[in-house]
Amino acid sequence: MPAATLTTPLQRAGRALFAALALAFAVDVAPASAQEAPPAGDISQEAPPLADPPPPPVEPPAANTTIVPRSTPPSAQSGQDGETAQIRLVAQLTADGQHIDQGLVWRVFQEQTEADGKAKLLNTLRDASPTIKLAPGKYVVNAAFGRAHLTRTITVKPGSGAAAVEQFVLNAGGLRVATLVGKTQASQNSTSYSIYSDRDQSDNRKLIMASVKPGVVIRLNSGIYHIVSTYGDSNATVRSDINVEAGKLTETTITHAAAKATFKLVNRAGGEALPDTQWTIETPQGATVKESVGALPTHILAPGTYVVVAKSQGKAFQREFTLTDGETTQVEVIIK
Repeated sequence: MPAATLTTPLQRAGRALFAALALAFAVDVAPASAQEAPPAGDISQEAPPLADPPPPPVEPPAANTTIVPRSTPPSAQSGQDGETAQIRLVAQLTADGQHIDQGLVWRVFQEQTEADGKAKLLNTLRDASPTIKLAPGKYVVNAAFGRAHLTRTITVKPGSGAAAVEQFVLNAGGLRVATLVGKTQASQNSTSYSIYSDRDQSDNRKLIMASVKPGVVIRLNSGIYHIVSTYGDSNATVRSDINVEAGKLTETTITHAAAKATFKLVNRAGGEALPDTQWTIETPQGATVKESVGALPTHILAPGTYVVVAKSQGKAFQREFTLTDGETTQVEVIIK
């Protein structure tokens, strides 16, 4: 037998193994070679999108950690797709009156309150009839005209192009007070008055405005008010109830009864006043009316009877005196 054709059992085993491996390889790659590629330029058959990667693991917060949620973006607070509506604000003194054209202050609040219970102020406007843009929703609007004001809730609907009109009827009027001392008009420097509300269910009054000078027009909501007018720096006061009508100017005159007294502590009648004296003016029942310090203090008091106590160098001296309306006098306290 020729040498080239001789095979050993080992060679025959190797050839059989090689043939088996080649057959297995051909079966594995055949399906891939049989797939047809899409025509050039055809992008209608897109590859399926890759799945989103799984989110990273979130570790639980420590026991002493506070998680603050992410706030809503500003764009989301302005309505869907930033949608807003135009609102025109107008105010009138009365329902059938003309629009107020000056002196108004508008404040616009969110209806939803802050964590502390206060409404969030969005805008302050000083135009008579401003036009504002607001996202659809509910808002609290305050219209102030001097001390007259009105607060109410408005509902803003999606805009239709034209501005919607919100009308505020304040039912307000004006008050002007003049003061007299006897038959003479009192100066603004010596007279002022305070305005209080009418009594509530608990019989209390609320201070609305203090230290008002006479002759000034004060704008108020219609209603009954209590006026306390003071002439001078003490107890020369007059109280009066005033009815303010909507759309009208209410004028009233208050007449004071008062006397002026100057005090001095002396060693003898007509003598020189001692300096650094402490003075206390009291009613006969012991209620304190006025306290002051000085050699010659002057006070305006209501007519009546009083007791004055003068303290100097650790000693106290007193005297009773009486004042009549319109009187100007000097009260001497003599050291005895």
